[in-house]
Amino acid sequence: MALVDIGRGPIEHRLEPAPDPTAATRAPLVFLHEGLGSVGLWRDVPDRVRAATGAPTTLVYSRHGHGRSVVVTEPAPVSYMHHEADVVLPALLHRLGIERPVLIGHSDGASIALLHAGAGHDVAGLVLLAPHVFVEDVTVASIEAVRDRFDTTDLAERMSRHHDDATATFRRWNDVWLSRAFRTWDITDRLGAIEAPVLVIQGLADEYGTLAQVDAIEAGVSGPCERLVLDGVGHAPHLEAPDATIAAITRFVTGLRPGGCTSPTSEA
Repeated sequence: MALVDIGRGPIEHRLEPAPDPTAATRAPLVFLHEGLGSVGLWRDVPDRVRAATGAPTTLVYSRHGHGRSVVVTEPAPVSYMHHEADVVLPALLHRLGIERPVLIGHSDGASIALLHAGAGHDVAGLVLLAPHVFVEDVTVASIEAVRDRFDTTDLAERMSRHHDDATATFRRWNDVWLSRAFRTWDITDRLGAIEAPVLVIQGLADEYGTLAQVDAIEAGVSGPCERLVLDGVGHAPHLEAPDATIAAITRFVTGLRPGGCTSPTSEA
């Protein structure tokens, strides 16, 4: 792992290998983690996707306040994902020499990917795992339930294996999502500006979101959008159904053309 100082402090990241613009025409892959995620919580998924796609570079990083990045204790604003998409991610990509990536985002990371592309940043494609574009009642109920688990079980201890300050990481995410102000959070206004190809992967047993999220993305983006819906799979399709998820990502990424289009991929 390495650290790079961006904005409020160091960001933990893993870049394999360093970008070489002359080495390959295929797009680099950038992995954006969930609300309680980090570099380590992706497990071996980035390595498997890189091997399967032949991507020239993969970047996995922990956002400020996550993993081994700088600890952040102040409350997160409702706009925290906008800030990540509009300020931190562009600065990080520039610093590391990554251009026109495929963004592979999970949950909050998928929302950040949409916000980033919707703001006009150049991307080759988006892979969205269990994305959110507005707040559903089921999401709030599940986040309330995980708050209770954090307070009454060993969840904090287990999270501390992956975060320098598990309590700060959890509270910042949980508190903002459960705030009254966050109930009106909605990023569908940015979807229309997205022309890059999009793949959405959603589990039917996802306790944090429904197919309404997928429908809104499909209806809102201007470019091609395809979906993979997995029966019996919850909020982490890349961990719960890794073979099907990685196969779909591989078809999507390897089908991307230099101009941003995709060749047809199968839907399951």
